Amino acid sequence: MTVVALIVAAGRGARASTDESQPKQYCDLGGAPMLSRTLAVFAAHTRVGNILVVIHPDDLALYREASAPFADKILPAVPGGARRQDSVRMGLEALAEGSPEKVLIHDAARPFVDEALVSRVIDALDASPGALPCLPVTDTLKRGEEGHVTGTVARAGLYRAQTPQGFDFESILAAHRAAARDSTLEFTDDTSVAEWFGIEVAIVEGSENNRKLTTAEDLMIADRMMRQSAAPVGTIRVGSGYDVHRLGPGDSVMLCGVRIPHTRALMGHSDADVGLHALTDALLGTIADGDIGAHFPPSDARWRGANSDLFLKDAGDRIAGLGGKIVHADITLVCETPKIGPHRDAMRGSIADILGLGMTQVSVKATTNEQLGFIGREEGIAAMATATVLLP
Repeated sequence: MTVVALIVAAGRGARASTDESQPKQYCDLGGAPMLSRTLAVFAAHTRVGNILVVIHPDDLALYREASAPFADKILPAVPGGARRQDSVRMGLEALAEGSPEKVLIHDAARPFVDEALVSRVIDALDASPGALPCLPVTDTLKRGEEGHVTGTVARAGLYRAQTPQGFDFESILAAHRAAARDSTLEFTDDTSVAEWFGIEVAIVEGSENNRKLTTAEDLMIADRMMRQSAAPVGTIRVGSGYDVHRLGPGDSVMLCGVRIPHTRALMGHSDADVGLHALTDALLGTIADGDIGAHFPPSDARWRGANSDLFLKDAGDRIAGLGGKIVHADITLVCETPKIGPHRDAMRGSIADILGLGMTQVSVKATTNEQLGFIGREEGIAAMATATVLLP
């Protein structure tokens, strides 16, 4: 089953105006843009094939920064319309060429959606053309006029609707197209469009954590709670990486971002920096996001001769996009020559600059192979790396 996620992020969020003077979906939330946190959940979900984001045309620069860590899973963004239902329809039209089977429509302002909730919505689409995550209303509901209570509303059978709302793609596309033909129709969510069009919608258990951040106060409270919870506790991840490159003709080697004069050169599709390659894999390992070859395949001519700091920075950006922090990076270079000691601090500084770390967070060590094996015969240089990351 082909499942795509459509993230609606074209609103202005007037009720959430902040000192940052930018739409709420790009405001900082515990160290990362709100949209980045929303995208991270869908990008990591194994059953979501692609993601498309509907944005306001004025937000392109903000969007590119927030979505950069997930570029390999996100389709080109499309501009939204004046109303939410217009933006959703534009997103659905952009997805139509790919003929997905199912679509999950989600508000960017719900950054606390989780994997389990997304899975429940997808599962419900096996038996129903529509699925709505929601929670029963537990508060007493009152009806009022002119500042006075006029009655009590029975809450039995009432629910609070959430997103992502899931649908059979062709059905919800047809519903939105039909609704667009009557400009007087106003819908606050996509299940309202589905109900009007006659699409059956199943109820799925929602999540209290999956709250929508609407006001500036919502943002401040959520940001404060995330920072407080992330400061003393978190998930510690440790990843390892290994790389080796053979030596060939040349007059220098690139190691940990530093070019060192040498009688030979490292051979590879990029600049063959074994130190940065090993560390890149170690960082990707902390977030279970494949390896360097998956993101920068050697078969792609774009990376021929590329500086490896591009690869390392991309891994760091992916971690930051998940709200993670790199705690420490440790690299061991294994070679007979050149001598690493004179260049150690330059290497540490290079890595620290690329990842935005302090020098005390980067360790570079070296050892020989006691003239044993291909390294001992000076046929190549190897590197091992360990990365420690704190995820909220």
